[in-house]
Amino acid sequence: MNSAKRHDIFSRLRAANPHPTTELEYTTPFELLVAVVLSAQSTDKGVNLATRRLFPVANTPEAIYALGEAGLADFIRTIGLYKSKAKHLIAACRMLIEQHGSQVPTERAALEALPGVGRKTANVILNTAFGQPTMAVDTHIFRVSNRIGLAPGKTVLEVEKKLLKTIPDEFRVDAHHWLILHGRYVCQARKPKCGECIIADLCEYKDKTWPAPAAETGKRTRKARTALTARAPRKRAKA
Repeated sequence: MNSAKRHDIFSRLRAANPHPTTELEYTTPFELLVAVVLSAQSTDKGVNLATRRLFPVANTPEAIYALGEAGLADFIRTIGLYKSKAKHLIAACRMLIEQHGSQVPTERAALEALPGVGRKTANVILNTAFGQPTMAVDTHIFRVSNRIGLAPGKTVLEVEKKLLKTIPDEFRVDAHHWLILHGRYVCQARKPKCGECIIADLCEYKDKTWPAPAAETGKRTRKARTALTARAPRKRAKA
């Protein structure tokens, strides 16, 4: 993919969503740190449900540390791997209190030294909380980058480095969010919605999926509606 295509891709993504951001709910860098640690192998929706319970009670390193592992686990038990995440977060809170004055550090090395924080999590914090032009390559960005030819690579780190090298400077701060949202809602894993994609003509994916012709779509819709009606239980009459 050439530089002109890349520029056009991000120009369109920006026009459609001028101010993209994470779908995780937070108000401070520390809340974002907690939410991102909890989001590993979990959905943003599930994390938000948990933090809506947690943050009104404890949203500082001191307050969460005071809960202890068991107390924190009670708030986040609906999230996958909640016991190990509680352990990591309590240890991270202790480090923040003792080594960083309860503030989330703005340097990568210091962030990655925190329990439960890897390169991707550090990139999210640096980008979303502090506006640094980093690229947190998750499963969505990895898939989109390879599928459309934006930054092909066999590893997450390879894709990250290619994206940072080839994305024009004017788009680099927000590119992380545009690509995640595009992968989450349009360029999906099993069946990309190419018919709804605003960059389909720029994409280099060879196996694009297009909507069926109107007549065929109508037949399928009628068949599906008939089948659903036949299987649907009848509503009980009101007493």
